[in-house]
Amino acid sequence: MIMAYLEAKGAKNVRIVPLDADNEKLVKGDFPSLGKTVEVAIAAHGSSTGFKSLMNGKADIWASSRSVKEKEVLAAKGFSDLEDPESEHVLGIDGLAIVVNPRNNVTQLSKEQLGLIYSGQVSNWSELGGPDMTISLFARDENSGTWDSFKNMVLGKQFQLSGSAQRFESSENLVRNVLQNEGGIGFIGMAFVGKSKLLAISDGPAQAFKPSQLTVATEDYALSRRLFFYTHGQPSNEYVTEFMRFAQGINGQSIVRNEGFISQNVESMDASLADDMPADYVEMVKGAKRLSVNFRFQEGSAQLDNKALKDIQRLAFYMREQMPNSKLLLIGFGDKRKNEHRSKLLSKLRAMAVKRELSRLGIYPQKTTGYGDFNPVASFEGASKIKNRRVEVWLR
Repeated sequence: MIMAYLEAKGAKNVRIVPLDADNEKLVKGDFPSLGKTVEVAIAAHGSSTGFKSLMNGKADIWASSRSVKEKEVLAAKGFSDLEDPESEHVLGIDGLAIVVNPRNNVTQLSKEQLGLIYSGQVSNWSELGGPDMTISLFARDENSGTWDSFKNMVLGKQFQLSGSAQRFESSENLVRNVLQNEGGIGFIGMAFVGKSKLLAISDGPAQAFKPSQLTVATEDYALSRRLFFYTHGQPSNEYVTEFMRFAQGINGQSIVRNEGFISQNVESMDASLADDMPADYVEMVKGAKRLSVNFRFQEGSAQLDNKALKDIQRLAFYMREQMPNSKLLLIGFGDKRKNEHRSKLLSKLRAMAVKRELSRLGIYPQKTTGYGDFNPVASFEGASKIKNRRVEVWLR
């Protein structure tokens, strides 16, 4: 991303210069007209160390594969609000891929089963319908945002990582070990799957999905996660601000996709429907395309979250520039409430909130409706239930 940004600025001879320390490098670009060379230092030691570098002034941008922790928000209070839209920037979406050896015949697991596996309570694949073979656990190391995501999404407070798990700083090394061990299982970002075998994952009553462009882009996949840039509010350095804008723009998001992650550029896709969807829902979306964006909301609030605020802009641009004669359908969903009518009402209100924001930009959806707790994408219990509070976008 940095290399593409420098080239877009007119830099010549843009190159990577490795440093002595592992996972550290310089990106250099020459600007002959200015008679100088620009250097950008990159240190990839995990999300937690990135936060420390932002706090001690060694970094302008903290790149993280997890959202900011509450204790980090509190630690940064004297500098900025890291949860504010000017501080928190979603770079792209990644699916936390669960991979096994290609010779393993297991095809899907639930989050509960993953927790049992990684805590050592299930230790043989035969207990999961697979071969009579010991499970070998491979995990990322403590400084990895991938580990933080797995710990939060899978282990939670219910499970503890088994002491038998082998830890890796590098996703590439982890995959290499899975390929060499028929009983191996590991978790990595989608960009590192390689020749390993992807498993479909379910959460509670939700359908099991493999990570794909649609399931990850909409964050319907059980182990989807956002990739972040954090700054201390609006950066004082104009080049940092410009780079952030480039990274989240159309060209920057195309680079995100080319690197194996999921971009936030809006696209229309064919989508299969679950067999038990209501007849009126099926009729409403018949012949329509699903858009690669779901709108989600701040926890405990009806307000759009930071990603959704920018997605409103992306969707409005997409409709104006590429689909000016098409119609939008906004369909809200939610979690369980004591009263089914209230659940449906809240889901429709969420769809109306998205409609209101789009209308301010001159985009007027054809229809908004809500289906309450129908068709969940996550469990109705625990922290993941917030994923059910979403608005799907369809295009006809």
